[in-house]
Amino acid sequence: MSFATPPARLRGPIGLLAAASLAAVLVAPGAGVAQEQPAPRPQRQRPAAQPAQPAPQPAPAPQASPAAPGAAAQGQQQGPTVVQVKAEPSQPDWTKVCGKDPASNSEICYTTRDFVSDQGQPVMAVAVYESKTGGQAQRVVRFLLPLGLMLQPGIRFAVDQGQPTPGRYALCFPNGCFAEATALKDDFLNAMKRGTSLNVSVQNQVAREVTFAVPLAGFGKAFDGAAIDPKVLEEQQKKLQEELEKRSDELRKRLESSAGGAATPAATPGAAPRQ
Repeated sequence: MSFATPPARLRGPIGLLAAASLAAVLVAPGAGVAQEQPAPRPQRQRPAAQPAQPAPQPAPAPQASPAAPGAAAQGQQQGPTVVQVKAEPSQPDWTKVCGKDPASNSEICYTTRDFVSDQGQPVMAVAVYESKTGGQAQRVVRFLLPLGLMLQPGIRFAVDQGQPTPGRYALCFPNGCFAEATALKDDFLNAMKRGTSLNVSVQNQVAREVTFAVPLAGFGKAFDGAAIDPKVLEEQQKKLQEELEKRSDELRKRLESSAGGAATPAATPGAAPRQ
C-alpha cells in the first residue's frame, strides 16, 4: 500500500505566509550564530611636543578564550524552542476522512487537523493514515511542516514525555514539506488517543531544535469514530480557504502600511528651515 500521493487538502493550509510568520521562531536572531566583533581601533599617539607622559599602549588583540567557541553551544544546551500551536478555528475538531485506494481496492482513512500560531498564522498539519489489507492495519503518520528547516536530521515526535519516534522528510512543495513515519505501532497510537500533546521536534537553519507542541484533545474520538460527511468536509475546506485568504490580505496590508511609513522620513537632514 503506497502513501506517496498526499491528499490535496493537506497542501493548502500552509502557504508562503507560514514561512514569514515563523521566521522569528525558526531563525531567532543570534541563536547559535556567531556575531563578528569589530576590530579594536588603534590608540592615537600624542604629539612629541606634549609633556613627557607615557604614551598609551595599543589595546592588546583579543585573545581566543576557550569558552568563546562554546557560546553558541551554550545556547543550544538551554533546550529546544517550544512553539505552542492551537487548532485552526475553522476546523472544530480532528477530522476523519475515508475513501477507496484504487491501487489496492481497499479503504483508507486518515484523521487530520490543521494548526496555527498564537497570531492565527498557519503552522503545520498532522494526519494519521490507516488502511487494512488482509485483516492487518497499516498506519502512517504525516506532518506538513513549514519551509526553512534542515532536512537531513529528519524529525522526532513523542507523546507527552514518551520515547521519541524518528521520522524522515519525504517530499517538499513550494509551500511546505512532508515528513512521515511508517509502521506506526499500536502502543504509540493508543498513547496519542490518551495523551495531551504530540511534541514534534525539528532543526532550524542554525541547527537549533524547535519543538511544536500539538494538542491531542479529541484525536481518539475522531480516529475511532465515523468518517466525516463529504459535504461537511467540503464546507470546512471552503471556510478554511476563505479564512486563510482573509489573514493573508490583512498581513499584506500591514506590511504595506509599515513599508510606507518607513519610506517617509520625519525630516530631511541638512535641510534649511523655511523662513
